[in-house]
Amino acid sequence: MYLIVIGWLYVTLLMALAEAFSSQGSVLGAIITFVFYGLLPMALVVYLMGTPLRCKAIRQQEQQARQEGAEGPIQTDSAVQPDAGGHAAALPEVAAVPAVGKEERRP
Repeated sequence: MYLIVIGWLYVTLLMALAEAFSSQGSVLGAIITFVFYGLLPMALVVYLMGTPLRCKAIRQQEQQARQEGAEGPIQTDSAVQPDAGGHAAALPEVAAVPAVGKEERRP
């Protein structure tokens, strides 16, 4: 795959050089030719062709993490299991802030 990328970049570099040294060409036109015909398309091709390899690496990392998790001791995280204590939830005995709009009556 990289041989094709290198070959295409070589061709576009020669196109850009021909544009730069042409009597009717310009250096700006050569830069635009190289970027838009060479670098951007080949960056897209390399990214798209590398997608299966990235997915395979992610799957291998997940499988390795699952295997390590199965082999090691089970750890409970309070952020994952917030109410694992087995006790009923309770309010504090004295509310710190009274409800808005209600006044306490004192006999």
